[in-house]
Amino acid sequence: MHYHEGKQKQSEGTAVIVDKETNAKLKVTFFWPFYGKYWIIDLGQDYEFAAVGEPSRDYLWILSRSPDLPDTTYQKILSRLNEQGYQPSKLVKTRQTGAASH
Repeated sequence: MHYHEGKQKQSEGTAVIVDKETNAKLKVTFFWPFYGKYWIIDLGQDYEFAAVGEPSRDYLWILSRSPDLPDTTYQKILSRLNEQGYQPSKLVKTRQTGAASH
């Protein structure tokens, strides 16, 4: 879920693990039967954040359990993403207003 121009938007998808050894590679569908490949590139020790990207490196997201990710943590994530061949300079931070309800 994210906010765009002050309006909340939400997408729901279904994920299937394709790498049972690491659980880090998924197939995700938002519109069946079309699947996209998503990799968990970086993950917080307590799952407080996850960086998810596509193998082509065209798409990248940083997801956080809290609306405020500490800047030092964010900078470390960016550094690791860069090492993996992603372009963190293209990321756009979205305004978060609090925890989402289910």
